[in-house]
Amino acid sequence: MTEASASTPSAPTSTPTPLGTGGSAPADRRQYILTLACEDRPGIVYAVASFLIQHGCNILQSEQFDDHDGTDPGIFFMRVKFTALDPVETLDRLRNGFLSVADSFQMQWRLVDASTRCRTLVLVSKFGHCLNDLLFRHRIGALGIDIPAVVSNHREFEDLVQSHGIPFIHIPVTRDTKPEAEKQLLEIVDREKIDLVVLARYMQVLSPELCQALSGKAINIHHSFLPSFKGARPYQQAHARGVKIIGATAHYVTSDLDEGPIIEQDVQRVTHATSAEQMAAAGRDVECQVLSRAVTWHAENKVMINGTKTVVFS
Repeated sequence: MTEASASTPSAPTSTPTPLGTGGSAPADRRQYILTLACEDRPGIVYAVASFLIQHGCNILQSEQFDDHDGTDPGIFFMRVKFTALDPVETLDRLRNGFLSVADSFQMQWRLVDASTRCRTLVLVSKFGHCLNDLLFRHRIGALGIDIPAVVSNHREFEDLVQSHGIPFIHIPVTRDTKPEAEKQLLEIVDREKIDLVVLARYMQVLSPELCQALSGKAINIHHSFLPSFKGARPYQQAHARGVKIIGATAHYVTSDLDEGPIIEQDVQRVTHATSAEQMAAAGRDVECQVLSRAVTWHAENKVMINGTKTVVFS
C-alpha cells in the first residue's frame, strides 16, 4: 500500500454502509477489499460508491480516515469491503474498471479478493513463544494466513515446526555468510510467492537491501514498548530504569532498527519488585498477543502505511 507523509492522526472513523442492505453476503458471492490513499478533496467517497453502484456491487463495510494533522491538504485513507452481485464482475474486471477513478484522484490503491489467504514466511531464532503461538493459531484456523515454511538460523524448533506439517528451513547466519543467507531468504520469498514475512523473535538485523526488498511486507515483534528501550536486552534496560509497565510492539521492518511504522502495542503492569527475568517472562505473553493481532490485521488488509506511522482500521 502507500506511504504518505503526515503527522499524528486522530482515531479512524467508520461510516455506515451506503449501498444495499449491508451486513453479510451470500456464501456463493465473491467478496472484495478495496484500500486506497490519496490527497484529500471532495468527491472521493462519492466516486468510489458510484463506481460500485455502476458495477452492481453491495458494500458490506466501509471505513475512512482523513489525516489533516500538519498537512494541507491532508491524506485520505479508505477501506471498503464489498460483494459483486453480478458474477460477470470478476476481480480483473473490477480492477480495470477502477483505473479511471483511481487516476482521477491520483490514488495509490489495492483491490483484492477477500478470500485470498496471506502467504506468510515466519523467521525465528532461539526464542520460540511467538512461533509456537502463531503455529497454534494457524492450526485452529484463527489466522487468515498460510505458512509455506519456517526459516531459522538455529535448529531448536525444527521438530516443533515439522509437527505442524510445515517445512523447516535452516539457514545459518554468520558475519561472513550473512549476504548469502539473505540471498537464500529472498529466493524462498520469491519461490513461495510470499506476501508477508514475520520476524517472530528472529534475532538478526536485516541489511538495508533486504529491508528495502521487503518494504511494507515484513513485520517484527519487539519486546519493548517502543520508542523506549530499542535494540538489544530491552527488559534489562527497562528494569534498570525502574519502569512500572512493560510492553511489546509490532512494527513494519525498515533499515532504521526498531523505527518502523508501528502496527500494534500492548502493556502489562510490573512493580519495583519485578526482576528483569520476571519482566521477560510476563512480556512473552504480551509479545504473542501483539504479534498475532498485527499479523491478522495485515492479512485482512486493515493496515495502511502513513509515512512513519500506520492507519489501522477496525
